[in-house]
Amino acid sequence: MNTGKNTSEQTRRIVVGVDGSPASHEALRWAARHARLIGATVQAVAAYDLPGAVGWSAPAMEASFDAHEAGLALSEELREELNSTAGVPLDEHVVRGNPAQVLIEAAEGAELLVVGSRGRGGFSSLLLGSVSQQCAVHASCPVVIVRKGTSGTGT
Repeated sequence: MNTGKNTSEQTRRIVVGVDGSPASHEALRWAARHARLIGATVQAVAAYDLPGAVGWSAPAMEASFDAHEAGLALSEELREELNSTAGVPLDEHVVRGNPAQVLIEAAEGAELLVVGSRGRGGFSSLLLGSVSQQCAVHASCPVVIVRKGTSGTGT
């Protein structure tokens, strides 16, 4: 994500994966609190796949899926989850593609990539989800993996 600005002019940025799961809510709150501490912007990214997409990834969306409606749902989710972190600049993005790849690409040049340990799909007995594991292995910036129930509710 090259903005054309030199490094000294760029805003510090924390990317956080959001999928509506309790772990992603924890990750979002963690990212917002950390962003406030370091003066960064939170870039919330929700990724989706459509039926017939190749590979194993997040649950596929209905063929009638509407990205605009998903963007509105993301905005509502962010407002609900971030009511205690007012003053943190926030960018919202809904992107079609494999969630791990979308997050890895979005995190290029970011301070951190923050993800929940388990998303909406997969096997609950696993410690890490496939998306968080892929992000930890392939992201070009540090990755924080937040487990449900560990980020606290205070600011």
